[in-house]
Amino acid sequence: MKYSIFILTFVLFLFITACQQQASESVEAASQDSAVQHAEKHADPNYVCPMHPQIVRGEPGSCPICGMDLVRIEADDESTSDDNEYPAVRIKSHIAQNMGLKTAKVERSFLDKKIKTVGQLEYNEDSLTHIHSRGEGWVEKLNVRSSSDVVKKGQVLLEYYSPEILAAQEEYIVALQTGSGLASVARERLSLLGVPNSTIQSIRRQRKARRSIPILAPTDGLVAKIGIRDGMFIKPSMELYTLAKLSDVWVQVDVFEDQLNWVKAGRPATISVAALPGRSWKGEIDYVYPELDPVSRTLKVRLRFPNKDGALKPNMFADVFIDAGHDHDALSVPREAVIFSGNVARVIKQVDDDRFRPVKVITGIRTEGKIEILEGIEEGDLIVVSGQFLIDSESNLQASFRRFRAE
Repeated sequence: MKYSIFILTFVLFLFITACQQQASESVEAASQDSAVQHAEKHADPNYVCPMHPQIVRGEPGSCPICGMDLVRIEADDESTSDDNEYPAVRIKSHIAQNMGLKTAKVERSFLDKKIKTVGQLEYNEDSLTHIHSRGEGWVEKLNVRSSSDVVKKGQVLLEYYSPEILAAQEEYIVALQTGSGLASVARERLSLLGVPNSTIQSIRRQRKARRSIPILAPTDGLVAKIGIRDGMFIKPSMELYTLAKLSDVWVQVDVFEDQLNWVKAGRPATISVAALPGRSWKGEIDYVYPELDPVSRTLKVRLRFPNKDGALKPNMFADVFIDAGHDHDALSVPREAVIFSGNVARVIKQVDDDRFRPVKVITGIRTEGKIEILEGIEEGDLIVVSGQFLIDSESNLQASFRRFRAE
C-alpha cells in the first residue's frame, strides 16, 4: 500500500514539472514577439453577417437578427506587398454569392439633372391688388366681410361716410347750379377722391349729395386679406382689402448649394399635389433669389404655374421636379456604389475575379440615380454596388495592421 502511494506521488511530480517547463517555454517565445505579431498569431478571423455587417463574431455561427450563417472574409495575402493605401480583399466566389455581392460596369452616359424637392403654393404677388380709400371716414356698410370670398369687377365692397367727400359733392352741385366753369374742376376733385364715375353721374343728374360713397372692386379676384370691420374709422394709409387672381400661382422651393448652377430662370418644372392625385402641372422657374439662407445653406427659387381652373390653392404643399438639363458623355456610377466618409468618397473596384479594393474617387454631379466620377476610375472598370461596405471595412482593417507593422 505504501509502495503504491509513493509511485503515484512520483508520477504526479513528473507531470507538474513537465507542465511548468512547457509554460515557461511558451512565455519565453511570446516575449520574443512584438505586440502586433502576437495579436496576428492568436487573432480569430472575422465572421460577419452578409445582411447585417454590424454583426461580427470571432467564430462561425448564425446572425441573431436574420438567422443567416456568418461568413468569413479572407484578406488577400498578396496585398501585404501592395503600396496602395487600401489593401485588396480576396473573397471566394461562393462567399460572394452568399453575401449577395453585385457589380456594375463604369460607363459614360447622359446624366439628367433633375431636382426633386417640396414647395408651398402662394399667391402670385404680381397679380395682387391692394385697395385703399382716398379719404378719411367711417365704414357704414360692409358688403364683403371675409377673406376667400370671390368678387367681380365693379362689385361694391363697402360704403363709407367721409366729411371731406361730402363737402366736395356740395361744391360740385353748387358749380353745376351756377353754371360756372368750376364744375369740371369740382368733378375732377371727386374723381381724385375715389368717387366712382357712376356715382358722380348720379350726383350730376339728381343735384343731390350722397352720404355714403361706395368703394368698388377694381378687378375680378379672390379676397386674400381683409383689414376692416363695420363702423371702423378708415384713412388712406389703411389697406382695406387685398385681391388676388388665381389664374396662376407661385411655388417657393429651396435648392441645395451644390445645385446652384443647375437653376436658371425659364427652366421647366412640374408639380403634383396630394389633394389631386393623378394630375400634374407644368410651369417654369420664374425667379432665382440672389442669396443663400445663412442657416440652411439653401437657395430659394420661385416657380410659376398656370392655374386656369383654380384647382391649385395657396398654402398647398406640392412635390416639385425641376428639369435642369443634362450633361453629355459623363463618366458615372450608380449612387449606391459610392461610399461617403467625411469629405472622402470611395468605390470598391474589382481587381481580379476574386479580389476587390477600395479606390478613392472625386465625384461631380449627383442625379437621382447616378453620380458623376471625375477622377479615380476609368470607363469599363467593374465596381461593387451591393455588399461594398463589408469589403471596405475589411480593407481598412488590413490597412491598420500595415501601419502598425511600419511603426
